[in-house]
Amino acid sequence: MKRVCFLLQVRRECLEEYKQQHTAVWPDMLAALRDTGWRNYSLFLREDGLLVGYLETDDFEAAQEAMARTDVNARWQAEMAQYFEDLDGRPDEGMRPLPEIFHLD
Repeated sequence: MKRVCFLLQVRRECLEEYKQQHTAVWPDMLAALRDTGWRNYSLFLREDGLLVGYLETDDFEAAQEAMARTDVNARWQAEMAQYFEDLDGRPDEGMRPLPEIFHLD
């Protein structure tokens, strides 16, 4: 199992709307995440818009590729793109894993 952490930047003027979007994530999006190997997935949002994502998966690249092949992901990414700063493409393409330097078992 691999632990993955990534950062993105949410536009400050969109923080409340972005949070609201995540109170009712589409059921088919949740199912697609589970079906493609995203486990223990969490998002954390700081008041300045720094978004920290965390997930566990067997193979992050394979999980990303599997999600990219789903129709629901294309719709979700198109919906979410408006909330982010400094992206060249979709939000899921802007996720760059941070190297893990310590883990306490």
